[in-house]
Amino acid sequence: MRNILALLLTFCSIVLTAQETGVSKTETFDFNKLEAMVKISPESGEVRGDVNFSFEVLAQEDTLFIDGKKMQFTDVWLDENPVNFYSDENGIYVIEEFLPSKERKLTFRYSAQPTSGMYFINWDLPEAENSKKQVWTQGQGKYTSNWLPSIDNMTEKLEFDISYEFPKGYQLIANGVLLNSELAIDSIQRWSYDMKNPMSSYLVGFAAGKFDSKILQSSSGDEIQLHYRPEDSLFADATYRYSVEMFDFLENEIGVPYPWQNYKQIPVLDFLYGGMENTGTTIFSASFLTDSIGFKDRNYVNVNAHELAHQWFGDLVTEKEGKHHWLHEGFATYYALLVEKEIFGEDYYYWKLYETAETLKKLSDSGKGQALLNSKASSTTFYQKGAWALHILRERVGDEAFKDGVKNYLELYKFQNVETDNFIAEIEAASGMDLSQFVKDWLQQSAFKANQSLESLKRSEFIVNYLNIAALRETPLDQKIEFLESALKFPVNDYIGQEAVNQLAGIQSPETNRLYKLAFDTNNIFVRQAIASSMEDIPESLKSDFESLLDDESYLTKEAALFKLWEQFPDEREKYLQKMKGVDGFYNKNVEMLWLTLNLVTPEFDPELTQDHYEKLAGYTYPSEPFQIRENAFSYLFQLGAFNEKSLESLIKGTQHHAYRFRDYCRQLLTELLDNYEYRLKLEEVSAEMAEKETAYLRSKING
Repeated sequence: MRNILALLLTFCSIVLTAQETGVSKTETFDFNKLEAMVKISPESGEVRGDVNFSFEVLAQEDTLFIDGKKMQFTDVWLDENPVNFYSDENGIYVIEEFLPSKERKLTFRYSAQPTSGMYFINWDLPEAENSKKQVWTQGQGKYTSNWLPSIDNMTEKLEFDISYEFPKGYQLIANGVLLNSELAIDSIQRWSYDMKNPMSSYLVGFAAGKFDSKILQSSSGDEIQLHYRPEDSLFADATYRYSVEMFDFLENEIGVPYPWQNYKQIPVLDFLYGGMENTGTTIFSASFLTDSIGFKDRNYVNVNAHELAHQWFGDLVTEKEGKHHWLHEGFATYYALLVEKEIFGEDYYYWKLYETAETLKKLSDSGKGQALLNSKASSTTFYQKGAWALHILRERVGDEAFKDGVKNYLELYKFQNVETDNFIAEIEAASGMDLSQFVKDWLQQSAFKANQSLESLKRSEFIVNYLNIAALRETPLDQKIEFLESALKFPVNDYIGQEAVNQLAGIQSPETNRLYKLAFDTNNIFVRQAIASSMEDIPESLKSDFESLLDDESYLTKEAALFKLWEQFPDEREKYLQKMKGVDGFYNKNVEMLWLTLNLVTPEFDPELTQDHYEKLAGYTYPSEPFQIRENAFSYLFQLGAFNEKSLESLIKGTQHHAYRFRDYCRQLLTELLDNYEYRLKLEEVSAEMAEKETAYLRSKING
């Protein structure tokens, strides 16, 4: 008994040491490869798997740790022999006297019910709605270890060869090349994927659901797979527009061939962010799906280019720590801007730089500026200030030196981890310049270098002309008419024309009407959009022109014009509602929901269908709908004061949603409804029939 107690004490001491020191020591263990069979049961939200790690021992150690959040582990073997192990909520600790050695093998089985990292969407729906059922992952932020035992430390790069078992009838898309897809047992399909090169574990990802695809090819021969749900097939062309062109552009601009075996893109429901650059497999929000009309207002081009650029900057060459995060996000943002410059023109490029400079200057002037090398900096800093730093750097060293330096940096550190100094050293070597002052000004200083930015922007004639018009905002109309008139004459610039229109807002006179008429006649989609959004009172002389906005190929314009015409010309409401009937708008159905709402408060229009229209609006709040649609519907029901029991139940469920922005919106709205005595009683009544975990936030507000 004494020997057993001593062994237990020694064992616990080893585990405690491992927990205190965070033993996944990359200086001690070098992991080379992970092979796994991952079995996903979406109905129960469970994951089970068999894992095989290949690694080397670089220095003597007594404990090996693998990240695996809230997992259960069995059948743990080291080099085909059973081995002592211990697990807690963080992962598994393998207890052994490890001596320097090569070709070691660790195998085990695991199971988990992930609450983050892997998301099960709509698996409570009936079979008729299978196309809404999806499973997808989001690993960035050390979340992969919630569903796959792995190494959270991004400096540990492995080759991941993973097979997945998933219910038959769905597609599963993951990193690497699909070696085969075959029926396993019962109604289970097995998908086997192979990777050739190593990557950090946060870049492991997959998406499963009902998908069709378009297969394209880049000029260099890389396969590009563009996925979409079958019912979204009409959106595929507009959503993925320019995908091949941006792929070819980035390969040529960066100077390093695309580094992975193929490239896939998958839009998924209720995604947490805009997109995620899983290696070779970008998962992005289905809210970017659009038709050719919506493309003009909101499109996927920037996110598409941003995630593709990450395949080099972040995936191929990875930061060592958060302090250098701009090497991922700043680069992806900058190269996405270069793609947009290639597609939409130089004015667009400088306009985007101008917009972000304005944002960064306001933050800096208010004392909220941050250094790029601050590990706790905001997304605005890492993304936008990072892109600005690269823009300035390129101007300083010249195109040739910049491109040579970037190419050398990527080739020297491919499949490795880097610090900012590694990048700067390559640019200095390529340019022969000392960049210490640039580092101080743009990387180390918290303030935004507004004067340097302005001088750079002034290289654009368009920006100079825009700033000259913008400077007239406080000038009386009679002193700037000729300048505004000139700005609205052919060929009108999108941004300068919008600025001229915006300066007319709230002013009523024959001269403003004449200028508005000029603006209408430009037939510029963006200038007319500015009219729709900024004109406060529609004069009778311009009524027919304003009505023509309903025909513009812009959902922003249609939405704004419909509301203003309905509001200001009550005798013609039926005409406007009839004209806009059947128009959905963006992914969040902005035009349709406005139409439904206006219909409900226009009793003389379709009176026999009023209840149907209400049920449709309320139905858009239900949990099976994407959260962008639900949020829009909640907003209109709140304005109408017309929540029914099902929409209240949906709102309560929304307070526990995995997408934090939507969750926070629901919580704020619920808090406001609780201030209304009648709604408070209804919420209490509805929640009494709901699961306890769904009502946690509501109970906290009622009991608080």
